[in-house]
Amino acid sequence: MANTKSAQKRNRQAQKRRARNQAVRTQVKSAVKKAREALASKDPAKFKEALRAAARTLDQAASTGVLHKKNASRRIARLVHAGQGARA
Repeated sequence: MANTKSAQKRNRQAQKRRARNQAVRTQVKSAVKKAREALASKDPAKFKEALRAAARTLDQAASTGVLHKKNASRRIARLVHAGQGARA
């Protein structure tokens, strides 16, 4: 347990950030899952919309520092690539 006042404050801040980051990660996972399900359903319009939502969510997570910028970019690229493979 934290002994000093500043350490206690740091602990409170870390708990808030952890909760916020956890919520964002959950949103990212849900968005990517929906995009993969839309891809599996083989409905191009549905996939395009789900891909847009997933890319937006991933970019937001990267901009706030929850995910690394290149990690988000890689995940988006993999979804796009999977969608192109299904259309071909």
